[in-house]
Amino acid sequence: MPDYQTFIGNIKRKTGIDLSLYKEAQMKRRLTSLYERKGYKDFATFYDAIHNDRAILDEFLDRMTINVSEFYRNKERWDTLDQKIFPRLLTKTKRLKIWSAACSTGEEPYSLAMVLSSHIPLRDISIFATDLDEGVLDRAEIALYPERALKDVPRNVVSNYFVNEGNHYQVKDEIKRTVTFKKHNLLKDRYDTGYDLIVCRNVMIYFTEGAKEEIYMNFAKALKPGGVLFVGSTEQIFNPAKYGFESIETFFYKKL
Repeated sequence: MPDYQTFIGNIKRKTGIDLSLYKEAQMKRRLTSLYERKGYKDFATFYDAIHNDRAILDEFLDRMTINVSEFYRNKERWDTLDQKIFPRLLTKTKRLKIWSAACSTGEEPYSLAMVLSSHIPLRDISIFATDLDEGVLDRAEIALYPERALKDVPRNVVSNYFVNEGNHYQVKDEIKRTVTFKKHNLLKDRYDTGYDLIVCRNVMIYFTEGAKEEIYMNFAKALKPGGVLFVGSTEQIFNPAKYGFESIETFFYKKL
């Protein structure tokens, strides 16, 4: 579809985001439903609106970055992190360098801090959290969540680290202070190095195979030897040795 290919080129020039690295059918379907709902007839008129209206640009970014999240998502994985992964990592250092990549509205990095707080003091916890979408990062820093986002959080953690405000829960400042948020494009920006743990869950499924390979290679370079990559429940790496990883638990990969 020439219309969509032109749209891809325009978006890359305007935002630096390369939509060709996302699975085309999924992305096209998602964006078509958005522009039709907004009353535009095709990708050309939709791009004109994005170019001229910051609010529509923000809505486009929000739509394409799939912001579905909750605390302790897939709780059994967090139990593995708590009972096996953190204890292993903490035998080497008490100040872990942790990156929550594609962190969406912040539930994931705050969950990391809460789980890690049972092992080390909060003052020793520092988590770097990034996302492509500045709008979700703003919401992450506010850290106010609907009750449904906490459905898998243990009751003692809710009472220790949240304040109930009607139908919403506010993350306490002592947890908020452990997380630093920053905009980052996994497909374009440089990666820092020396990480003990990188968490990137439920976003790789939207990328092409070539884009996934590049990101996994970059994650491997960003981790210390012995560092761990934690991926989502639909994102098992079937050839981890290709990237210098070995599987140590389901959905957890150690850098060799």
